[in-house]
Amino acid sequence: MKIGIVCYPTFGGSGVLATELGLALSDKGYEVHFITYEQPVRLTQSFHPNIYFHEVKVPTYPLFDFPPYETALASAMVNVIVNQKLDILHLHYAIPHASAAYFARQILKKTGNDIPFITTLHGTDITLVGRDTTYAPVVTFSINESDAITAVSDSLKEETYKWFNIEKDIHVIPNFVDVKRFHQSDKNHFKQMLAPDGERILVHVSNFRSVKRVPDVIKIFDKVKKVIPSKLLMIGDGPERQMVEDMARTLGIYNDIRFLGKQEQISEILSIADLFILPSETESFGLSALEAMACNVPLISTNAGGLPEINIHGKTGFLSDVGDVDSMAENAIFILSDADRLHHFKKAAIAQARKFEKQHIIPQYEKLYCQVITDYNIAKNKCLTGPSCDKFATETHI
Repeated sequence: MKIGIVCYPTFGGSGVLATELGLALSDKGYEVHFITYEQPVRLTQSFHPNIYFHEVKVPTYPLFDFPPYETALASAMVNVIVNQKLDILHLHYAIPHASAAYFARQILKKTGNDIPFITTLHGTDITLVGRDTTYAPVVTFSINESDAITAVSDSLKEETYKWFNIEKDIHVIPNFVDVKRFHQSDKNHFKQMLAPDGERILVHVSNFRSVKRVPDVIKIFDKVKKVIPSKLLMIGDGPERQMVEDMARTLGIYNDIRFLGKQEQISEILSIADLFILPSETESFGLSALEAMACNVPLISTNAGGLPEINIHGKTGFLSDVGDVDSMAENAIFILSDADRLHHFKKAAIAQARKFEKQHIIPQYEKLYCQVITDYNIAKNKCLTGPSCDKFATETHI
């Protein structure tokens, strides 16, 4: 099977999940074609013979204040589908990928080369950007035109039905983690360097946008540090980084915080962590939290969105209301103040993460691909007898 994947190539959850999915499918023998404006971050770490990258080039002209990326993307989709003979297109993040795919399919229908497409909803494309009246009609239309829709959590599925007039079923296929990559490794030398006196190490990973409530991380750490000797590692970058750095200086705790910026080898950093802090205003799933849990790190988070679906209150960590930094700090201190208790939470965190190992999740996507392709071909009268998925799988070398 030849699969096209369209995503944002950044450190964000949708791009990371899309890339990890492509890598996992490649390992199973599928041919995977990424279509985006630059090579996804996690594709740069090693060579994979079944993976291809197609760059979307967006020419700039004085006429355009904003180059028309959606049009360039649709053209790139048409080119790749025709020349690489793709079987299916998988779009991650509704805006603008789903609408561009619909545009591409209308072009391809003229030549009989049209293929089905699946749209996976990841979060802010529904809970934030998609709700904007500027985009809502197009988002609703393009999602409904998808041949299948998936969401990464039950919470996101419910939010989508609440805010959009979606006429189709939404399949919940959760995010997953590769435990071969994300696991605790021996990095004691690194830990000794950062916490030479045995301080507890707290970690936060995000894009430093307002929805992540990064200032709350600083406030929580300030409260924890007054009770337990601690260090804080801040991974990522974004518009609020300078503000929270200034905040840390004002509070007098800057020297106990390391702002590490964007990092590719996050698992090595998580290996030395004792606690992961995620006080987001909304979180469709919390992939960064799942990766931390796979590295043996319990979680202090809000109860927003899909976080309660992975963080089991009182077992893998604790959940608090958005903005309740006092509660989050108290829970952090409770976990960190007793070594045996911390060990118990760490074991529970990794056990929970293993429920989301990729071998449990990837087959769900494979099954959906097969069903969507089969149904689409039947609808186009290409399969007059309605072949089974097994027959289709054999014919397309799944």
